[in-house]
Amino acid sequence: MAEGSPETVEVICADALDGIPHGFLGRRGGVSTGVAAGLNTGPGSGDDPAAIAENRRRAVQAILPDASLVAVYQIHSPHCVTVEEPWDDDSRPQADALVTRREGILLGILTADCAPVLLADREAGVVGAAHAGWKGALAGVTDRTVEAMEALGARRPAIVAAIGPCIAQASYEVDEAFRFRLEAADSANARFFGPGRQGHWQFDLEGYVALRLQSAGLGRVEQLGLDTYADAARFFSFRRATHLGEASYGRQISLIGLNKAR
Repeated sequence: MAEGSPETVEVICADALDGIPHGFLGRRGGVSTGVAAGLNTGPGSGDDPAAIAENRRRAVQAILPDASLVAVYQIHSPHCVTVEEPWDDDSRPQADALVTRREGILLGILTADCAPVLLADREAGVVGAAHAGWKGALAGVTDRTVEAMEALGARRPAIVAAIGPCIAQASYEVDEAFRFRLEAADSANARFFGPGRQGHWQFDLEGYVALRLQSAGLGRVEQLGLDTYADAARFFSFRRATHLGEASYGRQISLIGLNKAR
């Protein structure tokens, strides 16, 4: 893991993805100000478009200089798209995951408490990125991502995945209805709920996403264990901004691509 000063873009890397251009970025090193101060990369945040564009440029330069950043319009779905050519941000499809085998393309996922998942099969030269909030994770967004990687030649035992900064169980309070919905899908999901205040539970999103990946038969799944809610200096958090009554919130970006020297 590499950490930088507030003036430097912080790139958090996963051991499982060593040698693959990738990074989970937080809020350090950007030009945005106000409630979205830092490296805010979310167009939906109401931030200055010029600041967002500069932050995105810095993010790309920190991971794979001169690559084409490709992102989707995230809707908390299981949908995954295969990227053959870059597209304009204005024409991005509605989906929550991307895969590619094209060099020089950098897949980007935005989060602010949801779990960013980066995946790679080094042998096949295929990478993927998924936005796994509880809705998308429950609907199978990581499963669809693995299937799309397989369609490009990846093999499950060769795929490695890393789950980046997301809201941790200690910070993620949910109600009885939430727990019922997860357990209705699979009674074994009860393991991801810890005791909370009366009528509420603490949900382990990262653990749930990890199990979905492990159950898909991947070769390795790494959990970084970083809590977006608890570390305001380092990460944006939708839930923290809501609890503080802030008008908006920033989004951090997670990136993965293929180097031309692969």
